[in-house]
Amino acid sequence: MATATILSVVLVRQALLSGLDDRIDGDLVQESRELRRLAEGTDPRTGEPFGTDVRRIFEVFLERNVPARNEAFLTFVGGELYLRSRNVLPYRLDQDPTLVARWSTVTDSVAGAAQTPGGTVRYLTVPLRAGGETQGVFVAALFRDLEAEALDPGLRAGVLVGVAAVLIGSVLAFVMARRIIKPVQAVEATALTISESDLSRRIEVHGDDEIAHLAMTFNDLLERIETAFTAQRAFVDDAGHELRTPITIIRGQLETLDEDPEQRRRAIELVTGELDRMSRMVNDLLLLAKAQQPRFLELDLVDVGSLTREVREKVEALGDRRWVVDEVAQGAVVGDRQRLEQAMIQLAQNAAEHTEAGAEIAVGSSVEDGWATLWIRDTGPGIPPEQQERIFERFARSDVRRAEGAGLGLAIVRAIAEAHHGRADIRSVVGEGSTFFMQVPVDHHPGGAGEDV
Repeated sequence: MATATILSVVLVRQALLSGLDDRIDGDLVQESRELRRLAEGTDPRTGEPFGTDVRRIFEVFLERNVPARNEAFLTFVGGELYLRSRNVLPYRLDQDPTLVARWSTVTDSVAGAAQTPGGTVRYLTVPLRAGGETQGVFVAALFRDLEAEALDPGLRAGVLVGVAAVLIGSVLAFVMARRIIKPVQAVEATALTISESDLSRRIEVHGDDEIAHLAMTFNDLLERIETAFTAQRAFVDDAGHELRTPITIIRGQLETLDEDPEQRRRAIELVTGELDRMSRMVNDLLLLAKAQQPRFLELDLVDVGSLTREVREKVEALGDRRWVVDEVAQGAVVGDRQRLEQAMIQLAQNAAEHTEAGAEIAVGSSVEDGWATLWIRDTGPGIPPEQQERIFERFARSDVRRAEGAGLGLAIVRAIAEAHHGRADIRSVVGEGSTFFMQVPVDHHPGGAGEDV
């Protein structure tokens, strides 16, 4: 703002000075025109033309024309000063021998500038001719520096206005900057107080401007981070707990191992079983980790009916159950056939673990309104409503009947469904059984979960 103010004052001053020179030259030319018109007229005293009487011309002109402020008229006849204007000026031009010698002998009109003790003088000389000879010389001169000084009050006023504008603008800018920076500083201060053990701090939001939106976005980010950290801690705790049990069993068996061949055989079988369970758990964890990666799925066109029939054939090996088909869909989806089949078999295995021998377990599928639904229905004990959402979390198990395993199967099903931009859900009534289902869009278009079936 200060630079702009200085530049504007300098440019305005230059523009005014340039206009001043043009105005001075215009005034001098106007004086010469009036003199020539007078010389072509008649003497007001006699009514006769002036003719060659330049002295009378100069007398009448000086009687009729009053020079402007800072302006002087001089007349020369025969190379000598004849008459001059009587206004008081800072310097007597008629007493400057150099200027007198220059002006009194001119034969043509000359416009120029001269430096004098009184400042720069712009002048115009006008010779009056008669009979082919110069009879006299008229000089109109104007002190340019004095005229320029008349511009100073306006320039000073402009400078004062500019300084005031800079000061007021600086104060307003400082106040506005403080108002803008204060919420940003609050964001910074809150960020500095956040640690891995404490993510509960939030920024107070005031107003509805961009900074308020930034604070709300930051609070949402903290909320998501806190949720993720909480889930991570729970996952680590659960994983540590689940892995600690087989490790303890293995250590105990190895510590009590003796030379009895039968006891050694039983110990080796038990240790091998626990190692297999740990291996399955690690593989499941790796699968859940891969589900967050972009190339988790290998998409292709999947016939839902064919997938349903193939799953029905494979699940018979999971247990002595009465496997039936509720419905077979007619249609196809864009998805990963292997992952979808894996999720369905996982649901079927979960149903087999929670039902008795000979119980009915159904496989079904449908395609409707752009969504494909795949489900496994069992006649087991069912799951209470308060546990139905939690059961899809990692290491979660239903309290109705505790099955073997780490509790990662349904988490894998949900991960596969969400990777297809769908969802996994359950409908269950205690004592009547459960229906686990997945809904995926037929065209794999990113979007929300489908409607309940």
